[in-house]
Amino acid sequence: MATRDCVAPVVRIEAGVRPLQVPTPRADFAIGLLVLDGLLMRRVGLDGRYGAELLGEGDLLRPWQRDDLGTTPAVAGEWRLLRPCRIAVLEAGFALRLGHYPEVTAALFDRTVRRSRQLAVNMAIVHQPRVEVRLRILLWMLAGRWGRRVPEGLRLPLPLTHAILGELIAAQRQTVSTALGELARLELVLPEEAGWLLRGAAPPELQEVAPLLDPDPTVG
Repeated sequence: MATRDCVAPVVRIEAGVRPLQVPTPRADFAIGLLVLDGLLMRRVGLDGRYGAELLGEGDLLRPWQRDDLGTTPAVAGEWRLLRPCRIAVLEAGFALRLGHYPEVTAALFDRTVRRSRQLAVNMAIVHQPRVEVRLRILLWMLAGRWGRRVPEGLRLPLPLTHAILGELIAAQRQTVSTALGELARLELVLPEEAGWLLRGAAPPELQEVAPLLDPDPTVG
């Protein structure tokens, strides 16, 4: 019954840097936007410095919601679609139909909590003093969601440039390039045409942030 009743309009957005061009529902009733597939990055800047987070299938967004509370310094936000995305618009009609299915509501809340936990993990990563360690923790963490096992190691098929990685771990692009060169020399992180190949054992520092991750992460 939930599958029949809880339907929502879906929009497709091509890759690129742009505002999320979706029908803007009434913000006081709408739940948000649910990413069905694709990959996008949210950048937030303050005084010319940017942080970022990666979002994909299952993540819940509210791009019309302000990033500041009116009393904090102004921040600049930007959405970059790294792959084409299909997004469900969970508007007021969906919210009304959802009221009959608390288990679906709980699942959506689970998605929002998962995203907040992920941001806490990102904060823990950027406090690592060595950029090589930050990169390895980040890439292995992302592989827990998007990676897959192959005979050569763990393949992460994400189009993450040195500049994007820098924003994800709070490091300059040139510093990231130098660190990736060292990791490649050690054959721990190797670039591939469609992403990255992780080799060897998971970094021991990953255990420090493991309690912040969702329980029992699996690699497909």
